[in-house]
Amino acid sequence: MIYIVLALLILSNLILFYFLNKKKIKKKIFKSKLKPVSIEELHEIFKTNEISNNLRGPKKEAIVKNFCISPDNQITGMTSDYESWILASLSKISNNIFEFGTCSGKTTYIMALNSNENSKITSITLKPAQADKMLKDQKDNKISFRNLKSESIYEKFLFSGTEVEKKINVIFENSINFDESEYLNQFDLIFIDGGHTYSVVKSDSEKSFKMINRKGIIVWHDYVPGKESAKDVVKYLNEISENKKIYHLKNTSLSFYKNYY
Repeated sequence: MIYIVLALLILSNLILFYFLNKKKIKKKIFKSKLKPVSIEELHEIFKTNEISNNLRGPKKEAIVKNFCISPDNQITGMTSDYESWILASLSKISNNIFEFGTCSGKTTYIMALNSNENSKITSITLKPAQADKMLKDQKDNKISFRNLKSESIYEKFLFSGTEVEKKINVIFENSINFDESEYLNQFDLIFIDGGHTYSVVKSDSEKSFKMINRKGIIVWHDYVPGKESAKDVVKYLNEISENKKIYHLKNTSLSFYKNYY
């Protein structure tokens, strides 16, 4: 009997240890295949000014308009404040922006607030009725497929009715069926944060490589090795990183590709 009790105690301690150190353990098991780089590698606007020996601050080019959303909205898969700042800063130097995955319109709104007056932002998403008709591909992660539907519940967005809405064109369409041929070589910035299933990430990425202009940047959200809902994002980016220079931005879940590296 005592051996059973001891075994149960050891097992419970191991389970407790795992949950207390889950993130560290997953990082050891699920290693990134993408080279991690500092934010200065993404663009020169992120180079900092030295304020003192132990403090560096942003240049004026990286001072942005930003906002936070109440957790009561229960929005699935939002970017962090740090990630939003990065996208906002890149928007300031981008005249033509494309976004795969509008969701609530948070990042769309942030990019519209920070881009110049004549900038254009195109964002593609699904209406709830369209999302209900989506079929799961055999390769697709179940959690990612579920999240795809829970992120496609909006027909109005955070930017709806605002001054910057005039910059934004929302396309309600399954991005797999989206015809990119009229958008070739046009965009300065493309943000990929739509469906995280393998089939959708692959399709959105392949179209983005055709749509980006010769000095453009593609940014992916949710490159998080070990995170179940992001496993297809990680799988696809790991695969194509063998032939394309894709980097993981330190301290974020963002990865990026620069057409002018």
